[in-house]
Amino acid sequence: MVKAGPVTDRAPIDSPDSGVRPRMLLAFDQSAYLPILLIIMMAIAFAVGNIGVSLILGPRREGDVKSITYESGMNPLGTARKRFNVRFYILAMTFLVFDVEIIFLYPWAVSFAQIDPRSPDGSLFLGRVLFFLFTTVVAYVYAWKKGVFRFD
Repeated sequence: MVKAGPVTDRAPIDSPDSGVRPRMLLAFDQSAYLPILLIIMMAIAFAVGNIGVSLILGPRREGDVKSITYESGMNPLGTARKRFNVRFYILAMTFLVFDVEIIFLYPWAVSFAQIDPRSPDGSLFLGRVLFFLFTTVVAYVYAWKKGVFRFD
């Protein structure tokens, strides 16, 4: 008969088949996240500090000249509500697609280096990223054919 006791993270050394199963489902080192928490706290403190210092030290003069739109020392011409060609927006979206692609490819490359190339997981992992790259290239070719990159 097996004695009931506290659940441990590993089986006892003296009897590997004692019936006590290791509990590893949610086992992770929380101290590994402390540097990330520290960086987030520093970013928040920096943002709040900059806003606070600018409110304390910044000028507080109001007036008609101060409240008009500033355009590099020139008097504003026309309205700011001007229509742009849709190509500029499409080019910006294309840039975002490739930017997001790089953001996703970097962690993939780091984790792919740790997978055995002959394993079925390695082939599945490679197939998924090749599909991702294929769809991105198709989007790029589509934008090229539509003339998004021409500013004539």
